[in-house]
Amino acid sequence: MTTEQSSLPAHLDPKTYPRTHHDPTQNIHLKLTYSPLDANTSLAQTSSPEAGANVLFLGTTRDTFEGRAVSQLSYTCYPPLALKTLTAIAKEAIKTHNLKGVSISHRMGIVPIGEASIAIAVSAGHRGAAWRAGEEVLEACKEKAEIWKREEFVDGGMEWRANADRDAEGKLIPEDS
Repeated sequence: MTTEQSSLPAHLDPKTYPRTHHDPTQNIHLKLTYSPLDANTSLAQTSSPEAGANVLFLGTTRDTFEGRAVSQLSYTCYPPLALKTLTAIAKEAIKTHNLKGVSISHRMGIVPIGEASIAIAVSAGHRGAAWRAGEEVLEACKEKAEIWKREEFVDGGMEWRANADRDAEGKLIPEDS
């Protein structure tokens, strides 16, 4: 192990992951990990005999951003704060939409083109609640979770971005809004 690796703070050291939170009373599953995300696990965690609808969202790394070729994305966070925020988001969604389960997994570190950086699964009695809840959970994660993204470009450039900088269509949100 190099000196640089051994001096990493725990929240940046991949060996201290995954970081998880599970609330069995509300069927909440949260995970921050450096490993690839598993959509089947997310769905299995939220399935319930009471659920007639299961919705899964996977956010994946695309190969371009505003006409610039992307080589990869890289994510970082402060896990105790991010997990606290994700817990609040999941609890609010359960309360608002009478969900049977919520799973939120976010990848840390490098996420290559085509791989998922976030997986959100929700289950509800009916599809309307599940669809709405899935999107609301995603938007709340992007707006509130203390997770930061670095876009790395093929030309060697890179930019740090907060997820809250863009709306659901990818349009820049003005700072004064």
